[in-house]
Amino acid sequence: MNSYKTNALLFSLIVAIGGFLFGLDAVLISGTLGFLQEEFALSAMEVGTAASAPALGVLIALPFAGFICDKFGRKAALLLVAALYLVSAAGSAFAPNFTFLVIARFLGGLAFSSITLASMYIGEIAPPSWRGKLVSMTQINIVIGLSGAYFVNHLIFKLAASNYGWVQTLLIDSETWRWMLGSEIPFALLWFFLIFRIPESPYWLTLQGREEDAKTTLRTLLPEAEINPHVQDMQESLAKSDAHHTYLSQLKEIMSRPMRLIFIIGLTMAVAQQATGINAILVYAPTVFQQLGSGDGAFAQAIWIGLTGLVFTAIGLLLVDKLGRRPLILFGLAWIIISLGISSFAFKQARYTLPQEALTEMADTAMAEQLKPLVDVEYESDIAFKQALKDAIGIEQTQQHQNNLIAVSIAMNAGLVLFCILNVVAAFHISVGPLMWVLFSEIFPISVRGFAIPLFAILSSLVNYVVQQFFPWQLENMGMSPIFLCYAITCAIGFVILFFTLKETKNMSIEDIQRALIIKEKA
Repeated sequence: MNSYKTNALLFSLIVAIGGFLFGLDAVLISGTLGFLQEEFALSAMEVGTAASAPALGVLIALPFAGFICDKFGRKAALLLVAALYLVSAAGSAFAPNFTFLVIARFLGGLAFSSITLASMYIGEIAPPSWRGKLVSMTQINIVIGLSGAYFVNHLIFKLAASNYGWVQTLLIDSETWRWMLGSEIPFALLWFFLIFRIPESPYWLTLQGREEDAKTTLRTLLPEAEINPHVQDMQESLAKSDAHHTYLSQLKEIMSRPMRLIFIIGLTMAVAQQATGINAILVYAPTVFQQLGSGDGAFAQAIWIGLTGLVFTAIGLLLVDKLGRRPLILFGLAWIIISLGISSFAFKQARYTLPQEALTEMADTAMAEQLKPLVDVEYESDIAFKQALKDAIGIEQTQQHQNNLIAVSIAMNAGLVLFCILNVVAAFHISVGPLMWVLFSEIFPISVRGFAIPLFAILSSLVNYVVQQFFPWQLENMGMSPIFLCYAITCAIGFVILFFTLKETKNMSIEDIQRALIIKEKA
């Protein structure tokens, strides 16, 4: 590997750590929700608020991300989000109440623009033949982060239940969630200092008219003979933009007829990626597995989500520049739709019957007496069973004991559903997960990229916020089968649109992609 590719790889690796922090921050909360619900007496909507606060934060941050990137540079924007991750992690770990926790997690959401900024920066420094692999590194770092989050949560959960004296001194049960959320602090601190090692984007320097500075950066990334032609390509792209380069002019350009195809692809990818329900699965993994009757074993099963995502992201990284973007995206969406459909059907067939043995083993004899009318009664849905529990023992007792009661009462093909959920995770991470950001780094002209990537990331984040905020409410009022069916139908619509609009972009320069996608006006 020559020094140019080594530098591109090193700078991309540093920036992609933002993806690791994104995965870690987004998923650590999954292990704390039960503790938070009990400690702060949260409703289903409040649980959703705690989990989705970062998704709301990123909705606020992304409109400003483009401004900060274009005004102060990609590097300055990355330093800012690194600082926000650090403040958020510390604030979440030491939160004195629920409101403070939500605010701290909201600040972390402001930093979630790191994946948008990472794809932008890496797309601008990467050689065309390496762009797919290097941009996809952000996604593989995301899954490393979420895998690490599941492992950390499981480790802390097991330690909290152990009899080790030193553990009980440091990790009393009521503080377990603080240690889970606080585990992000050292990683955020490390990334903040590493960002100082990267150069400014040559695209941004060219945008600012700093041609010599752009050439200085490019000398670390390209052979000398390729620098002047590359600068000329960037300047030609900029020359096509409106002279004032306002956000209104960029929005008009994105929505203009010549860019209609790009707009449709960007919009569909933004919605379809999150409509898979992937973040309901990732953020609420233990909760989802508890619906299969896993009980406390859900923490261990959640690790399989992280490992599956890691393996298939690595596979996708190897295939993205070989098979191309289009076949991987369409294949992945079809795979997701089938897996979600089977999961929905399996939950529809589930039955819930409370056995007498469960009451015999209960330490709380008063609650056992209250549950007697439910023994050997078959319930045809999780909603019906949970409602019967609430009627018998009350909402508070149901929230505290329903996972164990589901575990002893459920009759369904849990193995099939677990397999299908892991297939959704696998398909997502080999296709629409990383490839949305690859496409976003490629399809938008330089004249609008600083505005367009955050814009479509906002749309994706809006869908993500809705999915995360309302999943606990949906679980309580709709049940798992309709939830998975809704995800499958939405993804199917996205599949049809992309089948007719998505073009291949592998091994093409950004300028060549523009020429292929922008519709030429008739003379």
